[in-house]
Amino acid sequence: MLEKLGTEKRNPLTMQLDEMSVADVLQAMNREDASVTQIIHNKIDVITKTVEAVTDSFQKGGRLIYIGAGTSGRLGILDAVECVPTFGVSPDMVVGLIAGGLKAFTKAVEGAEDDPELGVQDLKEIGLNGNDTVIGIAASGRTPYVIGALQYARKTAAHTISISNNEDAEISRYADIAIELPTGAEVLTGSTRLKAGSAQKMVLNMISTAAMIGIGKAYENLMIDVQATNEKLQVRSIRIIMEATGADEETAAQAYEASGHHVKTAVIMILLDCTKEEAAERIEAAGGFVRKAAARS
Repeated sequence: MLEKLGTEKRNPLTMQLDEMSVADVLQAMNREDASVTQIIHNKIDVITKTVEAVTDSFQKGGRLIYIGAGTSGRLGILDAVECVPTFGVSPDMVVGLIAGGLKAFTKAVEGAEDDPELGVQDLKEIGLNGNDTVIGIAASGRTPYVIGALQYARKTAAHTISISNNEDAEISRYADIAIELPTGAEVLTGSTRLKAGSAQKMVLNMISTAAMIGIGKAYENLMIDVQATNEKLQVRSIRIIMEATGADEETAAQAYEASGHHVKTAVIMILLDCTKEEAAERIEAAGGFVRKAAARS
């Protein structure tokens, strides 16, 4: 079966890879990577449906759960972790699961991806429910761990999505929405951490970012719910307030402090010249959307 997968085929343009100069290797990789954006462009319709499903889960208090093995699992965890500081959400809102557990993030756990029951167990352990969205990721499109997880997720009535890098992928059969990204043969045969992984990461970025925008986690194109976990992000928070309100740095910094280091609240305080409490009430009434909260009507 493996030899039939596009991701496992040999790339005819890199048959002399071991004899190429460094510059030629890099040119070949860059050329192959350039195809990824068009492949994703061709799938915008199904990615849109995926974002709508994830947004629906968020609105119901549900979660976005990525699950995969190897590189695919690691990319899911990476996107999940980054959602916390970027959008100021709980670590439980976007979850990344990998075959073999977190220890597999840095070191492969032999055989873990071949057991569909492990995928079921991992979802059971986090209390999967019908309000959640499960996105199974597998470059080959045939990883048993992911298939088991998607089969179980369907039984719970959760939204199920698959992301693979081959057409007519097996995991597509177990998902409500199938995102197939046929990236084809890699520069280095079978190394799907290359353009297959790049395609996966780009799509995961699109899904989580667009869904977060859909629940009010952006104002204009600003990271309005950023969680300032370090000095750089504290500075960024003040700059966001300045950009959103037109206030000078001193005014923005004062509002940031008065708001309890909550960017969204500080922005409304300045725009409407109101107290922290009034700003918080307006934000809650607006469902978290700053533009709506800032309307004076």
